[in-house]
Formats: sequence, C-alpha cells, structure tokens
Amino acid sequence: MVSFNALLTGTLLAVSLSLPSAGFPYGHQYVRGVNLGGWLVLEPWITPSLFDNTDNEKIVDEWTFAQYQDYNTTLSTLRNHWDTFITEQDFIEIANASLNLVRIPIGYWAFQVGPGEPYISGQLPYLQKAVGWARNHGLQIIVDLHGAPGSQNGYDSSGQRLSSPQWHSNQTNIDRTKAVLEEITALFINDQDVVSAIEPLNDPAGYMGNDVLQVVRQYYQDSYQLIRNPLSPEQPSSALVLLHDAFQKPGYWNGFERPPQWEDVAMDTHSYQIFNSPQITYNPEQHTQAACDQSSTFSQFGLWVIVGEWTPAYTDCAKYLNGRGVGARYDGSYSGSQWVGNCEGLTGTGDTFSEEYKMNLNKYWDAQVRIALNNV
Repeated sequence: MVSFNALLTGTLLAVSLSLPSAGFPYGHQYVRGVNLGGWLVLEPWITPSLFDNTDNEKIVDEWTFAQYQDYNTTLSTLRNHWDTFITEQDFIEIANASLNLVRIPIGYWAFQVGPGEPYISGQLPYLQKAVGWARNHGLQIIVDLHGAPGSQNGYDSSGQRLSSPQWHSNQTNIDRTKAVLEEITALFINDQDVVSAIEPLNDPAGYMGNDVLQVVRQYYQDSYQLIRNPLSPEQPSSALVLLHDAFQKPGYWNGFERPPQWEDVAMDTHSYQIFNSPQITYNPEQHTQAACDQSSTFSQFGLWVIVGEWTPAYTDCAKYLNGRGVGARYDGSYSGSQWVGNCEGLTGTGDTFSEEYKMNLNKYWDAQVRIALNNV
C-alpha cells in the first residue's frame, strides 16, 4: 500500500461550471480527488526503486522494463507491485479524507500488445478491482488512457520514452487507440455509477504544432462517439468525456465540442510551474502569484474544467521526475539548464524539510486549491 499522504501531495482535481452528468453531478458538485499514478502504468519518478532494483540503466520506462529483463522476473515484479502499491485500504483512506474521486491511468498494453512490443499485460483485473473498491467506499473513477501506441508525447509516463512521439503520424496507432477506447467503454458500460468519466488520451503533445493538433481534434471527435454512443445514438452512455487540453491555451478550444450537439464534455488541464523557464526560477511568492493569476483561465475553456494534475512543488528536484538518468533544471544537472539552487532539502521525505519550506508549500497548495474551486 502506498501512503495516502504521498498520493495527495502528488495530484488532486477540481471542477466547476454547470449542468450535471447522469453518473456524477459534474458541474453541480466539485470534484475533489487524487491520481493513482505509478500503479498500472509505471513511472520512474513515482516508483524509482522498481527501476533502480533492475541494475540496468537502459530501463527507463515500462517498455524497456519488459524489454531488458527476463519475462518471468518482470511478470513477478509487476504482479507484486500491482498487488501491493494500491490496495482497498488506500480507497478507504481517500474516502475518509472527504475526497470523492480517483483518476486511474492505464496503458493501451493492458488491452492489447502488438507484434514486437515487449509490454506485459495483466493490469485489467486490478482496474476492475478498483471499481469494486470505489463502489464500496462511495468514490467515483476517471479511467485515463495514459499511454497510446507509438506514444502520444514521448514521455516515460506514456509507457515508452522517445525523443519524438510517433502516435499521431501513424494511422494504425490511432486506429489501435480507438479500438482500446471501445474496449474501455464496453468494459465499464454497466459500471457508470462508479466509472463516471473516461479520458481518451493523456497529455497529447499539442505543443509540437498543427500536425499533432489536427490529429488530436479528430481523435477527440471520434472518441466522443465511442464513449457516449457505444451502443447507438438512441442509447447514449452517461459517462463524461474528459479531454486533455493538449497543452493549449483556452482560446484554442473555443467552440470545440460544445452543447447542444456535444453533451457531458469537460476539459482536463494540468498545472505545473516546474518544467520550463522562467517559472523554475520563481521564488515561492512568485509561484503563488502565478497560481492566483490563473483565476480567469479556467472559465475561458467554455467547458467544465478539471485540474487533472497539479503539485505544490516548485522545483523539479524529485528523483527521475524528468526521466531516469535525466537531471533537474533547478540544480543545473538537466542538459541545457542553468543552476537556480541546490536540491538538498527540497525533495524526499518531509522530515528533511525546513519549517519555512513547509510553510511555502502550504501557501502554494492553498492558492491552487482556492483558484481551482473558484473560492478566492
């Protein structure tokens, strides 16, 4: 079981605007939730020990985790991880903290593994267990397709770390992704009291330009039909369709999938100030002010908004946060970055943090929560 406090510090969600979905009253009730990252999709920064224990520096993501290890060793390690990293006790603690939702990342390889792909499947029984646990403890679930064939962003969190994503440039990749989405919808068609939202793709690399964005827009339109009308237009699903903003400003999505033609659509935006300059150079007060400056941003999307990922961290010092074997911008160990400060005392366990640092984290946390909940 992973510490719930660690989960909560990693990510949380919030939603606002109007008109409810049938499975959960999105738009009438705030979403207060947490991501179960690193469980069914491996991420080195969340579980660095899994990667360190391989003693192989070539292993940087779930693809290479299977590629460079013996099958039986990999399967045994994964099963132990799936059995222990998240358990029903975590769901109990999440519910006891007055949260109401969990977002669960899953990779396409849980549903299909193609020729030449080293991935190991076996995640689905755990995802199905999670639905039962959520139902037992009054929680909702967003099923988040976190990794697509060819990788939609090249991040290790997509399953395969690449210098350039390949998902958008290959129609077979896109077709396979849609087939997986159909499977997800069918798998939970009778669980919409719990699986009240499906996210068809996490973090597509829209910053790469129009070639990616045009594919993403078409895929989102196709996804809507697959999620909302899996049986027929006359028998629509009640699941919310949650679209990641593809790293675009709200204005880009003006008019996209709006009512009345499109119903129960929300936008997922991820709020980080640690992966670029000049934000990595901000002092604590500047980070908090930058969070407050987002106040008007959420309403500009024109859809319900869920802050699907965010953090009170204001450095990228966490081990492997930028990838295994990749340094941090903050201390200048990331290629091409300039030194801002020392990472000592800024990551790891809380007992190493100064009281001033804890106070600054709390202020930054509080500002983001208030802004996301329109409670300023």
